[in-house]
Amino acid sequence: MRIGIPKEIKVREGRVALVPPAAAELVRHGHEVLIETGAGLGSGYADSEYERIGVRLVRDAATLYAGAELIVKVKEPQPSEYSLLREEHLLFSYLHLAAAQELAAELRQKGLTAVAFETVEEHGRLPLLAPMSDIAGRLSIQIGMNLLHAHHGGRGILLGGLPTAERGHVVILGAGVAGGNAAAVAAAVGAQVTVFAPHRESLERMHALGPNVTALPSYQPLIEQAVATADLLIGAVLIPGAKAPKIVTRTMVKRMRPGSVIIDISVDQGGCIETTRPTTYEQPTFIEEGVVHFGVTNMPGAVPRTSSQALSTSLAAYVLRLAEPDGLKDPALASGINVQGGRIVHPAVSEALGG
Repeated sequence: MRIGIPKEIKVREGRVALVPPAAAELVRHGHEVLIETGAGLGSGYADSEYERIGVRLVRDAATLYAGAELIVKVKEPQPSEYSLLREEHLLFSYLHLAAAQELAAELRQKGLTAVAFETVEEHGRLPLLAPMSDIAGRLSIQIGMNLLHAHHGGRGILLGGLPTAERGHVVILGAGVAGGNAAAVAAAVGAQVTVFAPHRESLERMHALGPNVTALPSYQPLIEQAVATADLLIGAVLIPGAKAPKIVTRTMVKRMRPGSVIIDISVDQGGCIETTRPTTYEQPTFIEEGVVHFGVTNMPGAVPRTSSQALSTSLAAYVLRLAEPDGLKDPALASGINVQGGRIVHPAVSEALGG
């Protein structure tokens, strides 16, 4: 199969879907791999590294899309890429269609088949979402610590505190991959951490992180109480394929102290905090109800080399499976099909978009 890897064009997006060693696996299995010139530069991979392993460089996106059957990219197609998509294409990328009605309509109109990384499910796990959730969870604390500095409009606190000063309070909604990583980093820097999750198993994992971590069930009164005292609030709620439920209302945000910080990792799926809206790394924050909000929809793009390596490690095997003659019948990949033949076929995505 002819597999195309375009250069990512989302704002400040430096990731590449497959790093050279991962692309080499596809070549080794007899596939023709095309990559757009400069696609790997943002992650520190020169064109020559791809050429050496037998990947063919193409000069621009139009040439790549015209020559490829399977398009493998990191972020969802941007409006300027819509015209390059064809009915014959098999698209494999992060899509987050539940919060992207315009893109969903475009993919339906094209009639192509689109498989979303974030809904590929195997053995009860989301193997292509997990690497980026790992990174987003860790980044949420790093970024939050910085945004709490006074010159960013934050409360002016050191999150881990000092022997002579109180610790900051981090509240995390969700204890999955993203929430769990956020909790681990927050606990390690010495913050007082409160994590909410619906299942006892998740709460046990969070409690075991350390004596400065409190793990509680997702009861609304408990969440309201914790949010009011949060210095840093992390939204990490996920229902695969569906819009994130609004766990925190505007009224709850109003009760937070001025200069507190909200980072909504769920923003790709519409966000789990009512005051959240999507932002980019060009203008990552805004202030709403006196609280600093961070809603960047491609958080892992801030560390493109690490992110590309992590994604490729999981992705290469699934690209090989998808490139097989009956790849779409593979149960894990079939679960990831969002659009096919002009229809939204993933149940949760369909429900989120109104059928």
